[in-house]
Amino acid sequence: MAAVQAPVPHDTAGANDVHPPGIRRRPRDGQARRTSAFPPLRGLLPLAALLLMWQMLGSEGSPYFPPPSTWIDGVRDLWSTGRLRPAAVQTLSTFAIALGVATVLGVLLGLLVGASAKADRALGPTLEFVRAMPPAAIVPIAVLFIGYGTTMKVAVVTFAAMWSVLLNTRTGVRSLDPVLLDMARSLRLGPVERSRKCVLPALLPSIFLGVRVAAPLALVVTLLVEIVTRVDGVGALIANAQRSYLAGQVFGLILVAGLFSFVVNGMVSVLQGFAFRNRPVG
Repeated sequence: MAAVQAPVPHDTAGANDVHPPGIRRRPRDGQARRTSAFPPLRGLLPLAALLLMWQMLGSEGSPYFPPPSTWIDGVRDLWSTGRLRPAAVQTLSTFAIALGVATVLGVLLGLLVGASAKADRALGPTLEFVRAMPPAAIVPIAVLFIGYGTTMKVAVVTFAAMWSVLLNTRTGVRSLDPVLLDMARSLRLGPVERSRKCVLPALLPSIFLGVRVAAPLALVVTLLVEIVTRVDGVGALIANAQRSYLAGQVFGLILVAGLFSFVVNGMVSVLQGFAFRNRPVG
């Protein structure tokens, strides 16, 4: 039996586009088409034009706003000395592990508070209170209990990233079409079959929406934790360059972090497009 399809949910976390990537919403010929899920590179043209103007108008002697050519020199120095690659691996591995853990925890808690009104009333106020705490305020507590290291970074990033997944999953559970559940009961599907063929396909858009919101946030918090704690990573390199007044190197590393964010967002979009590849377009 094929999985039951469900309508795309409403935006529940502030993101404007809740449609699966790779589907054009307003086609010219009136029929929806699948497009590439990865964001088009032409969207970077305004940034490239800005950097070109900066290069033309900037001065290499500027201590605060050096031109992009000095950024490349700063990053090249880090690469040639063998410091950039392990730092990038540290940052990306922390980001990937934390996003994975945040997704699992967010989905499980979202299912719990979304399916049970008692659990929602019992845990809702606590979750709302904890969700409002800024990640930077969690760092000293995490260092106190966990210490300096990758585990501490993963814990803080997970804490910051899981809320969008949790809230979107909870909203998805509450907005499940009762017809889907009635149909599952009429077909006498067991709990596993009902979850696999009805509930999970209906919740996937909500879960992916939460992950798309959480992914860039997780990367930002990863860099923030590394800057604050100086634990190995690109954020620590940014902090060291800032302390040494290497403005070009700071801008270069920020550009590298921006490329990470662009690639991560593209990978999430590709993954979502792959998950929805069999869904009808339109």
